[in-house]
Amino acid sequence: MERFILHWGEMGWRWGINRSVAQVHALLMLSPKPLPADEIGETLNVARSNVSTSLKELNGWGLVRTVHVFGDRREHFETLRDVWEMFLVIMRERKKRELDPTLATLRECAAEARTNKVDSDYTAARLNELATFIELAGSWADRAQGLSPAAAKRLFELGDKVFRMVG
Repeated sequence: MERFILHWGEMGWRWGINRSVAQVHALLMLSPKPLPADEIGETLNVARSNVSTSLKELNGWGLVRTVHVFGDRREHFETLRDVWEMFLVIMRERKKRELDPTLATLRECAAEARTNKVDSDYTAARLNELATFIELAGSWADRAQGLSPAAAKRLFELGDKVFRMVG
């Protein structure tokens, strides 16, 4: 459990997510029951304020929800249990936070490059090519959002079979 939490924190950092946020997420993924913030902090040996900030970030991504446990006045937290549902949520959020702004900027830059005498035709063509790629990736992400977690899993399994056939 500790090894996974450390690894998930490291991977989160490499993906641009705060290490503590990723570690809180990892702990909640492995916990069989919802956990209160103080227990999360004790388990990970991080400050309560850090746990609170991490939970707010994870909640903003749609990866953590607050639950109430009978007989306990504290808020408890859990993450999505279905890894495919988690994948779809993360894809949606990354598209919204990364692909959409990048596509808007690429389109603006490409339009400017077409009218700007300083930029070459090559620059405009490269910007358009990148915009087309990001647009396609965003389109895939949008279509995936319409899938159930089970359908997303089946699609990946089918893709794996196709890769083995052509590769």
